[in-house]
Amino acid sequence: MSGTEISTLGEFGLIRHLTAQLPLRNPSTVKGVGDDAAILEYTDNQILITTDLLLEGVHFDLVYVPLKHLGYKSAVVNFSDIYAMNGQPKQITVSLGISKRFCVEDLEEFYAGLKLACEVYGVDIVGGDTSSSVTGLTISITCIGEGEKGKIAYRNGARENDLICVSGDLGAAYMGLQLLEREKVVFQGEKDFQPDFSGHEYILERQLKPEARKDVVAMLAAASIVPTAMIDVSDGLSSELLHISHESGVGCRIFEERIPIDYQTAAMAEEFNMNLVTAAMNGGEDYELLFTVPLGMHDAVAAMKGVAIIGHVTKPEYGNVLVGRDGGEIQLKAQGWQAFKG
Repeated sequence: MSGTEISTLGEFGLIRHLTAQLPLRNPSTVKGVGDDAAILEYTDNQILITTDLLLEGVHFDLVYVPLKHLGYKSAVVNFSDIYAMNGQPKQITVSLGISKRFCVEDLEEFYAGLKLACEVYGVDIVGGDTSSSVTGLTISITCIGEGEKGKIAYRNGARENDLICVSGDLGAAYMGLQLLEREKVVFQGEKDFQPDFSGHEYILERQLKPEARKDVVAMLAAASIVPTAMIDVSDGLSSELLHISHESGVGCRIFEERIPIDYQTAAMAEEFNMNLVTAAMNGGEDYELLFTVPLGMHDAVAAMKGVAIIGHVTKPEYGNVLVGRDGGEIQLKAQGWQAFKG
């Protein structure tokens, strides 16, 4: 059965259909969808704004990415940027470029995921736009958040002897992607192929339905800790460490044995005959929080569930170093996602 053609609703009819009766959860949202512009009112806090552009065939593959998961992930990756500033996401605008192969029901699925993410994280959808596209599906989301003055975490505040910490575990999203890509190749060669993902649920979820670390920001606040620097791990741990080092004018020293890695990630890397540390350092899309804190905060951070202390900040002349289990040292390189790499 074919779906409802978008042309039957028209642009404005489609927007009304997808955004009907959106709840407003935040007092800073004065006016949401339905007028020429949204109205927001912030008083004491500073406003944080981030935007992400996701392109079909570049950032996602609809052969194995369900549209509901894509909607959820599209929102969460923006929320993650706000949390990485030690802030709270409050509103998003959503703009879509849609090709003719999509129907109204497809976009309902996408919006179902989007709305679910906003419900989970307490965020309002306040506007956006739609347009026709000749290149598949294009998603542009802008997220507005707020941060308390004096408590916003930048990338440039790391200082010598600070501890380097990371939440969760690394490499899982990348290994989930490798599994999906492998099954896609097999699927294209077999008519009645049914992939078997049993035992790999965790790494698939980390790729298809990641979560932003709102809980880590809450734990830091509860411990009265403001990170000296913070960033989310979207392009790979190596890349993010180098961002902090460059912006802060420091070096770093991290230890292989301290990098948190899940069992499913390790098992999948072995199956693919991949270097596990390379996957963890350069895979990207983990959306964990990488942050630095003063040395005196060691005991407080060590007591936080799901947070690992992986190294420390050094003088810039010492460079950015990964210390292997054998004591050997490797200079870090940004080998993760690079948008304009050939």
